[in-house]
Amino acid sequence: MATAAPKLDAVALLKADHRKVEDLFAQFKSAKGDGKKKALAEQICMELTVHTKIEEDIFYPACEGKVEEDLLKEAYVEHDGAKVLIAEIEAGGPDDEFYDAKVKVLSEMIEHHVEEEEKRVEGMFSQARKAGLDMDALGEQMAAEKEQLIATYKAGGLPVPETPTLEGTRLAAH
Repeated sequence: MATAAPKLDAVALLKADHRKVEDLFAQFKSAKGDGKKKALAEQICMELTVHTKIEEDIFYPACEGKVEEDLLKEAYVEHDGAKVLIAEIEAGGPDDEFYDAKVKVLSEMIEHHVEEEEKRVEGMFSQARKAGLDMDALGEQMAAEKEQLIATYKAGGLPVPETPTLEGTRLAAH
């Protein structure tokens, strides 16, 4: 039996996701060859799809009323903006004219989003910790959902992203 990964609290789990995606973006930037780029872009899309889903299903609802409302609203909109680019990247390929540009803009959006969550004092994670959320329980829930989502997405592909804050547009299935 394989040893289970160490249990991470909610913030540690989300930060580990952030570092992994930052590393994948760095690899994409220096990648040569369409095959390598496509594989990295697909991994980035998978990681971000899973990450946004566990935040929206578990972490953000737990933060409701505990962290600044504006910060939470902005986080949802930032997720939806990222999902639009993820859908575009998933639907395209390295030979598309704007493929690299879409991955680059996605990396910049994520960089900004991560900063908002991880800021030392006024960031969402610090606010959530100060509010006394049970980070261990949330981490456990998110780790379980993450495992399930990865298995589902690997088997059937990524779902059409839901972008509830973007009412003016509807994303088509790819």
